[in-house]
Amino acid sequence: MLTIYPSQVPVQTLQHYLQSAVAPRPIALASTLNSNGDINLSPFSFFNIFGTNPPTLIFSPNRRIRDGSIKHTLENLQEVPEVVINMVHYGIVEQVSLASCEYEKGINEFTKSGLTPVPSEKISPPRVGESQAAFECAVTQIIHLGEKGGAANLVICEILVAHFSEDILGENNMIDQQKTDWVARLGADWYTRVNNTSLFEIPKPNIHKGIGVDQIPKHIRNNPLFDGNDLGRLGNIEKLPTKEEIFQFKAKHPQYNSIESAKQFLSQKMIVEAWMVLLSTNK
Repeated sequence: MLTIYPSQVPVQTLQHYLQSAVAPRPIALASTLNSNGDINLSPFSFFNIFGTNPPTLIFSPNRRIRDGSIKHTLENLQEVPEVVINMVHYGIVEQVSLASCEYEKGINEFTKSGLTPVPSEKISPPRVGESQAAFECAVTQIIHLGEKGGAANLVICEILVAHFSEDILGENNMIDQQKTDWVARLGADWYTRVNNTSLFEIPKPNIHKGIGVDQIPKHIRNNPLFDGNDLGRLGNIEKLPTKEEIFQFKAKHPQYNSIESAKQFLSQKMIVEAWMVLLSTNK
């Protein structure tokens, strides 16, 4: 395993490793303006949601590595502490990339990128009309973490208004992930997208506690046919089937009598059935 120490490598090299490993990262397409009313639009992938009460987003327009200078977005926020964080989907990703160019101060990236400014309801900066989710935010705090190139400036934002396109809504006006096509950043020039070919579900433990991998019998836990995901899924059951349930299953489905059968059930997220097979074979 490659081991590096941040203090012993150039900042540019460290950034390559961090951005390539801490990924994918959602993109905040931030629209701001300065005290003269000049609009700026720029994407940032050091970004995420950090709370819902109050609803809090944080992004970081880091200092430029080459010279330690700050970006126009941060300059604007220090003058007018308001921002619209527009989410990025595949349909606008090339325009978002264009907006990341380091245009001269005062240049409107809405104009350069061809994206449409739409008036916000509660704050001064406009939102992006093409964005499928946009958050009008008040900036509550900016935390500066240094003055050298690459230093973070954590912009803590409270969501005042949230806008969602009907194109991504499903039942009960909730967001349907299968209708989204979000884009996220990786390292270097790489991106990834969320669509039906990349989506998958994992049952999330909430009230009920899984038995844990440590409670899986050793002959199952050590079987090379099962990888870590298989064991995690097997351990995410609240309680094992009873002897009576196993007997009834075996009588009804005698054809399922191998580790391979259990593996197949696991691939179909049928955890109880997988356990039935494993406990009925008992070898």
